[in-house]
Amino acid sequence: MTFFRTLPLGALNYVEIIRTGSLVELSVLALLAAASAFSWALIAVKLRQLSRARQQSLAFLDTFWKASRLDSIYQKAQTLTSSPLSRVFCAGYEELSRLAQSKNPQEGAMAERLGGIENVERALNRASTSEITHLESKVSFLATVGSSAPFVGLFGTVMGILSAFNEIAEKGNATLSTVAAPIGNALFATAAGLFAAIPAVVAYNSFVSRIRVFDTEMSNFSSDFLNIVKRHFFK
Repeated sequence: MTFFRTLPLGALNYVEIIRTGSLVELSVLALLAAASAFSWALIAVKLRQLSRARQQSLAFLDTFWKASRLDSIYQKAQTLTSSPLSRVFCAGYEELSRLAQSKNPQEGAMAERLGGIENVERALNRASTSEITHLESKVSFLATVGSSAPFVGLFGTVMGILSAFNEIAEKGNATLSTVAAPIGNALFATAAGLFAAIPAVVAYNSFVSRIRVFDTEMSNFSSDFLNIVKRHFFK
């Protein structure tokens, strides 16, 4: 308890850390600051994107299960551009419309009908893959920051400690007053690395979990949509 009473929260002199830091330390801190700033901006963008996707997906599912005609669902889905489910539905509906315009599936042979089902299924799978790729865009950067930032900070700490020891060796004086400040400044790089890494790791795990839910929902919706198409269009 005595240690914490003698070390107030504002004890760190950040201006002094920057003024006395070596080129390597300052480069490491600048890199970590840039990575942290970009990570927070990306977190804000992804939170907004996934929140809109969730809200619009719920609205689309409500429309899909209540409507009685696919064309009315399609008109509603075109307004819900942030929903992965609505975009998957649009891809399947557009493929189904092309098949209906080219020929009447009910009049074709069994092989032709099965081929039509496969076309719709492929369109749904392509749309699902495209939506997952869109949702995962730039999320890997958070994983990179989370895994590499601590090591970058540790690199800055090691270089700072080496510089401090070299300075001590030149002066020939190893008292606490000469050792504490440079080593404390060097350890600040590790703290900066953790500061950049921890939010990135937490956000990455959260985003991956939410994207996995969307992936499952699109797979389930594709199966339901195919069943409806088979019952009504490929009897």
